[in-house]
Amino acid sequence: MKNEEKEHVDVDDVVVEEVKTAEKPVEKPTEKPAAKESKKPAKPAPKPKKKSKLAKAEEQVGTLTDRVLRLQADFDNFRKRTLREKSDIYKRANEGLIEELLPVIDHMDMALQAATDHDAPEGLTSGFKLVGEQLVSALKKSGLSDIKTENMEFDPNMHEAISQLPSEDVEAGHIMIQVRRGFMLGDRLLRPSQVIVSQGQVK
Repeated sequence: MKNEEKEHVDVDDVVVEEVKTAEKPVEKPTEKPAAKESKKPAKPAPKPKKKSKLAKAEEQVGTLTDRVLRLQADFDNFRKRTLREKSDIYKRANEGLIEELLPVIDHMDMALQAATDHDAPEGLTSGFKLVGEQLVSALKKSGLSDIKTENMEFDPNMHEAISQLPSEDVEAGHIMIQVRRGFMLGDRLLRPSQVIVSQGQVK
């Protein structure tokens, strides 16, 4: 009986010891601190070289020279544009006056033709011719010029055909008769010539 109690006590003691052993914290292996990396001091960035006074002066001279050239070019363009606009204004102002005088030229031409057809005195015919020539000469100073029609091929850009007639002397497509004079003002058409165009020989 006593032996049984002793054995029972011994078993309990073993259980208690095992529990205590399980409750003890497991010691972790101590880690050695990592060796600190040795940092070398960074090299300072090289300082930009300072420009010499001569280099600065040369740079300023180059900048100023470029500005002067630009201003000179702008002024030259402005001068040309002003002259062109002035010329255009002058031409437009003259254009209105010249257009008003074209019927006067037409009437002078018709009067001269009528005087010639009716055998008017030579003095009268010469007077009409002289006045007409002086008027046209004055207008030519403002850029007016006649459109040529004599022995010319018909050009729809310069001539206005009012009729076509057969002709044995004038080649087909060429101008036979000028009915009314046409004029240019500078390089611009002011009024086309009214003409009669040849159809050539009748077959």
